[in-house]
Amino acid sequence: MPRGVEDVLDDRLMAAEPPMIDPFGRSIDYLRVSVTDRCDFRCVYCMAEDMSFLPKKDLLTLEELDRLCTAFIAKGVRKLRLTGGEPLVRRDIMTLFASLSRHLYSGRLEELTLTTNGSQLAKYAAELKSYGVKRVNVSLDTLDPQAFRTLTRWGDFAKVMQGIDKAQEAGLAVKINAVAIKGMTENEAFRLIEWAHGRGMDLTFIEVMPMGDVTGHRVDQYLPLSILRAHLLDRYTLEDIAYATGGPARYVRVRETGGRLGFITPMTHNFCESCNRVRITCTGTLYMCLGQEDAADLRTPLRASESNELLNGTIDRAIARKPKGHDFIIDRRSRQPSVGRHMSVTGG
Repeated sequence: MPRGVEDVLDDRLMAAEPPMIDPFGRSIDYLRVSVTDRCDFRCVYCMAEDMSFLPKKDLLTLEELDRLCTAFIAKGVRKLRLTGGEPLVRRDIMTLFASLSRHLYSGRLEELTLTTNGSQLAKYAAELKSYGVKRVNVSLDTLDPQAFRTLTRWGDFAKVMQGIDKAQEAGLAVKINAVAIKGMTENEAFRLIEWAHGRGMDLTFIEVMPMGDVTGHRVDQYLPLSILRAHLLDRYTLEDIAYATGGPARYVRVRETGGRLGFITPMTHNFCESCNRVRITCTGTLYMCLGQEDAADLRTPLRASESNELLNGTIDRAIARKPKGHDFIIDRRSRQPSVGRHMSVTGG
């Protein structure tokens, strides 16, 4: 790809920066950026049905998001995931993917990807592929259209299936993320595994996390993955493997299907000792830990100067106070969420 104005600006803004090492010696090389808090679903474990979203004027522009991501890439981020809300409902979001793709071509960035609910994937799959996206995570908790509608409140199951079809046709690797929900996933798990692995897709189960006020109580939704794993052993042989994607999932191979199965266990097995991630919201707030409230405002220094000196200093001070781990807890005595903000605000 020929060098242009953006490359010259990158050379100026991406002067050699020291890598981000937190107080516990962990190298921070994975950034998740929420491009919007809005979503076209209202999943029962993620949002209240009557959500209040941020005014659009509070959001970083796509150009500001690009500059922020570029600053983190200069500081050693090698994997970048765009999230939401639902990232593909952000107007003109493809211009951000197009712009960020330059870091793939330059070799500064190893991977650019996203997490999506799949509702808009049929429309954008081929374009995402053209910008260097190689894989996507699709959130899908059930293969029952009626149960899907109940869980998502507003979701269209057929559109999500079409999105997955188009993604695979475009050559994108698809991983399915399923939140484990008590009373449902025990019955859905076998079907999900057979379906995903039958289509050559990895599947990851995720424990419910106590973030934000939602309808009902998380203790009534929470299914420990230790229990689900024991349930799966009634039918499958699960073989531990060393495969990793840079995220917190621990993977096994299901001998009977030949496919990979991941487990993300923030509640039953804290994975914080190897955390290499930070998250930025669509307003430019940096969270050093998903399960803590401590945060740093990056929007102010970003807008205060055309150089990145103030921004880099703010990032460095934030990384220096990244905590050892989160404080998630779900129990019947405290029905309040451990973290007040919804997952859609921080980004998945």
